[in-house]
Amino acid sequence: MRLVQTRTKHTAQFFREQLSAEVSLDMMLIPGGEFMMGSPEEEIDLSSTEGPQHPVTVPTFYLGKYSITQAQWRTVVKAMDSDLNPEPAYFKGDAAWHKDNYPVEEVSWFEATEFCTQLSQLTGRTYRLPSEAEWEYACRARTTTPFHFGPTITTDLVNYRGTDHKESNLSGSYGNVPQGIYRKETTRVGMFPPNTFGLYDMHGNVWEWCQDHYHDSYTGAPVDGSAWIDPDARRYSYRMLRGGSWIGNPQNCRSACRNDWGNPENHLNHIGFRVVSEAARNS
Repeated sequence: MRLVQTRTKHTAQFFREQLSAEVSLDMMLIPGGEFMMGSPEEEIDLSSTEGPQHPVTVPTFYLGKYSITQAQWRTVVKAMDSDLNPEPAYFKGDAAWHKDNYPVEEVSWFEATEFCTQLSQLTGRTYRLPSEAEWEYACRARTTTPFHFGPTITTDLVNYRGTDHKESNLSGSYGNVPQGIYRKETTRVGMFPPNTFGLYDMHGNVWEWCQDHYHDSYTGAPVDGSAWIDPDARRYSYRMLRGGSWIGNPQNCRSACRNDWGNPENHLNHIGFRVVSEAARNS
């Protein structure tokens, strides 16, 4: 596999993994550093699971520029002659370009981790799901506001439910910004502006699987950026989801928001994932 080192217009470094002649995977360099993980007490619509806020030091790593797309999923699955479904996504669209450039969804945590194993075998580099700390650090991109854009977001910037969700009593607006639109489906990756690390759709579009087991607070959480794994947990213990989705309201898209219903067997059309690589640090 060919490794390409280059820079984006934000001067963020990345390498390109060529999965086939037509399909590649861009991995953005996330420089290490320290950040405050979780929500400050004054944040609007925070949850008790997002505290206590605490300092975490995260080593340098690479994270996918986008959520894994349907084209990337299909390419790896077919190349590895895998038992995974090459076409799992619900939102397939009417044309191949639509399908290829949209995030893969309806993949379980088990299938996402198996994809990482197969991607590692295909490329000769180690890929895995991010830890919660890596995910939040990358999403924030050195910001401290609820969203990497600032104190609020709009549906011009993020794909989420911009109208009230009556069943859950959640508002379609956040802060003083008026309600927006509800697209009722995923959007193609790269459609909205990235953060300063060059990452797209860290807010909204699809929830993203993380390695960590679910915990109802950060009491006792690792402070070195590693995943919080319970060695005695059962196989089907819940895993963490981050980022919000097209079907969720803006409160769920906050950088600190933690989704606590991540049954690892779930196949839902608002859950996808992106991948981490450490092996390319010295490439």
